[in-house]
This record gives sequence, structure tokens and C-alpha cells, in this order.
Amino acid sequence: QVQLVESGGGLVQAGGSLRLSCAASGRTFSIYAMGWFRQAPGKEHEFVAAVSGSGGRTYYADSVKGRFTISRDNAKNTVYLQMNSLKPEDTAVYYCAANRDYGSLGRVRYDYRGQGTQVTVSS
Repeated sequence: QVQLVESGGGLVQAGGSLRLSCAASGRTFSIYAMGWFRQAPGKEHEFVAAVSGSGGRTYYADSVKGRFTISRDNAKNTVYLQMNSLKPEDTAVYYCAANRDYGSLGRVRYDYRGQGTQVTVSS
């Protein structure tokens, strides 16, 4: 069992930055690929970014490529999402997710998911 707790969301002006964190319980953190996805009001869940268990591989949705960076610290059981140059269309609830299959995160498939943190970008 893995529990995920996100933090770092908030209200920011367009062009600003936020850093989301996701703390995971358990001693098997490094066997899981980790990802972030988001859900805006009235929309489907959207994949944002993923990182492999070792942290050596990452991939991003086209909508955030070049602006967002995913990373992880396995010693701290934490995954991060650095979000720069934020746009109003980035407004959503952001969820952290874990999956033993790295590729499945891109299809918003996960074994565990956090409760989400709200990110609001004002214009």
C-alpha cells in the first residue's frame, strides 16, 4: 500500500511559478514510476508528466513541455513538479500518481493516487 499526499498548490498570476510536492509512504517508493495528472472543471483527467522509478526517464504532455519539470528524490520518498510560465489554462486540481508500469501513466492509469491540490492561475 502506498499513500500519496500532495502539497504546494495555490493561486498565482499568469507567468508565475509553483512547485508541487508529493510525499509517499512506504519503503518501496523507488519501484514505482510517478506521475502528475490534472483535472479542470468539466474536463477529463489529463496527463501532465511522468518520471521513471530511478528518475532517469521523464516525459511530458505537449501542453506543458518546456514549462514544467518533474523530478524525484527517492531518499525522501518525494516527487516534485516545478511549474514555470503558468497560464490560466493550467488551472486544475493536480494529482500525484504511482504506477509500477512507467508507460501506463501517460494513459492516466495508476495503482495509487493522492487527494489532489488546487492550482489556480489568474490572468
